[in-house]
Parts: sequence; structure tokens; C-alpha cells
Amino acid sequence: MLSTVGIFSFTKCSSSPSFLTFKNKIKMDSKLGFARGLEVVSETLSSSSPSKEDYRVDNNGDIISLEEWQGWGTCSPRPAMVMEIFEEMKKLEKDLDTQMSFGGMGAKLQGNFKVQEDKKHRATYKALGDSEQKQQFFSSRQVACRVLGSRGYLCQKCWLAQEDCMCSKLKPSSLWPGMRFWLYMHPKDFLRQNNTGKVLWQIFGVEAATLCIFGIPEQEEMMWDAFKLAGKSRVWCLYPDKNASTKSVQDALFSNASKSLEEQKEHAKVAWGEEEFPCISLSELGESPMHKLRPQPSWDRTCTAAAALGLLSELHLLPEFSSIGLDKHAEAIEDGLEILLKALTGRRLRMRRSITRTEKYKL
Repeated sequence: MLSTVGIFSFTKCSSSPSFLTFKNKIKMDSKLGFARGLEVVSETLSSSSPSKEDYRVDNNGDIISLEEWQGWGTCSPRPAMVMEIFEEMKKLEKDLDTQMSFGGMGAKLQGNFKVQEDKKHRATYKALGDSEQKQQFFSSRQVACRVLGSRGYLCQKCWLAQEDCMCSKLKPSSLWPGMRFWLYMHPKDFLRQNNTGKVLWQIFGVEAATLCIFGIPEQEEMMWDAFKLAGKSRVWCLYPDKNASTKSVQDALFSNASKSLEEQKEHAKVAWGEEEFPCISLSELGESPMHKLRPQPSWDRTCTAAAALGLLSELHLLPEFSSIGLDKHAEAIEDGLEILLKALTGRRLRMRRSITRTEKYKL
């Protein structure tokens, strides 16, 4: 699955340091296909989130309000198709006189409602005309189910089970106003407890680190409006290089992420007249604290938040950026990752699950 792609841009109103100098000192790759970045950070940890007990959804939530929607970490308006699918599911619940329930990993539908809803959504999907409509429907259904399945269970801010909430331990920080992160996320990564991209907007706020879910038109339009306003020369993509021979930012599940980036070529062509835009890779990346826990990624890969940390640290070493305080932003992310790791580790210990990586990934 696609994890989260990080993209960052320099805001148009800022007096940003020279981009020519920036290009010369950080490795550049103009090819988007197997490039090393999209804005700033992408990720989906492939380690499975702790499963939860089956539970039923509170029927009092007959709508997803704007307040609830934005409470999950986004600043976008409510997506029309997500709302439509949500209403259809609530209607089916009444027609079947069966309360929908969710359980297991990924907040999946359970029981007879799952069987009936599955038939219904498959028929709808099959009837759609083109691949873009199908992708939007897939993404919207994923998001609707995850919101429904997480109500009353996950904290909206940190996406952890409420008894494991880490929000009070995080220290907010103001990101340098000349920079903005966009986290381009696969819908299956949305509300994953071990997703690290959320740490960025928890620390810097949703206006400085903004979530964009692949296949949600309202969010993708917001992202590209921001890119067009900033200008191509101020947008940089930090993303995994599948053929990298040295340590680099890599997504745990590269193939699906590549598909989402292919979709962005069309947006780039409309916005800038060409399909490609500048991508960057980092000279060095330290091991993410999450490597101590998550079982799937290899040691030469990193997570979304750690990639953002690496970018800020490397930019801080450039004379043009050294006085901005990016090193302090990097420290804030590192602290946030340690807090997330501690929360996830505590939960696994409580559930009597392993907190060590599997043997085949050890050095």
C-alpha cells in the first residue's frame, strides 16, 4: 500500500534563500517516476496496528459534521463522496435493521452488514465509468469506513486508542513560515495508529503540515492550488528511490505509492505545462526511533516523520538556512517520534505482544 508521500514547498510570500544554492547542495532528481520525494514525507508503516475488540457504532452519529471531519487532522471541507457513502451506509443499516459493527485491524466491517454492504459497494464500483471515478470511490469508502470504525475508539488528534492518547505529551512548535509540508497519504494509511506523518501536524499544526488523501478530490485540489500559488520552483518532492544503493527515504510499500505519484503527473502538466517537478534526496538519514518497534521495513528505510526530520536537519547545515531554527524543528519531530514509540510500545506490552523486530530484519 502507499504510505505517505511528503512534499514541501517554500511559501510565495517568504524571502526564501537562493534556490540555485539549494539545488547544488542537496541531491536533485528531476524524474518523478522513481524519484526520491514529493513534498516532504511519505509513509505507511507496514507493521500492523494493534487489533481492537469488535464493537458497534453509536447510532447517534447520523452525520459527519465539519468539526468532526477536521478533528481527524485535516483542514479541508467535508468530501462530497465520503459524505454520500456515509449516508448510504447509514441508510443500509436502517433498511437491514442491523447495526453496523467494526473490528480487527483497519477498523473493518463485521458480520451480516459487511456481507450486504460488500455486495452493494462492489456493484457501485463496477458501474463507474473510468479509473479516476473508481479510485475516488475506493478512497472515499476507505475514509468513510475508517471514520465510522474509529468513532469512540481512537483519539482524533493522535489516532491512538483513547487509553493510549499521547496528545498531552507533545509540545507544539511553530514551523518556519517560509516552509509548508504536504503529506500525500494512501487512504489505507488514514487513521493508522503507527503512522508517523500525523506527528508533523500535531507539532506544527494542520496549516503548516497538511494532510492530503490520495483519491479525495477536495484535498487534492487544495494541494495543487497551493502548489500553483507557490510556483514550480518552490515545490520539492522528497520520496523513495526504488533503485537507491545507499540509505535513502523509502516507502515500506513502494508500488502503490508509485501509482499515486503517476496520477500527480497529470496535475503537474495542467499546473505547470510539464509532468515533472524537482525532487530531492537526502545525503544521510539516521535510523528512525520507530525501527525499534515496527517489524516490516528494513533497517535501510525510514518513516515519514524521520524523513522530515532528516530534511530539516540537512537544510539547517546550509548557510542560507542556518539562522532559521530548523534544527529546533527537527528536535521537536524527534521528540514526537519517541513519544509515539513509547505509546505504541506500552500498548503492545499491555496486550502481551512482541516489541522487537523480527529476526530477518536484524543486521
